Amino acid sequence: MNLDIVREKMARFLHKNVTVTVYGLRNKNFEYYGVVTGVYPYVFTVLVNGTQKSFNYSDVIIGDVVVKLA
Repeated sequence: MNLDIVREKMARFLHKNVTVTVYGLRNKNFEYYGVVTGVYPYVFTVLVNGTQKSFNYSDVIIGDVVVKLA
């Protein structure tokens, strides 16, 4: 999987409800429910409870961030 494929996939999720799972260090995992509000060259943003959160496409490629339609 490369950056262009992930960027195209996220562009299809624009303005849709998603679940974002972030696998952190020391088994600290976070799960966010929100709407994809922006797709930019290196990051995408998700609106979660009125707060914008941004995520890197590279984290999606290596598996630290997983995005699914809600």
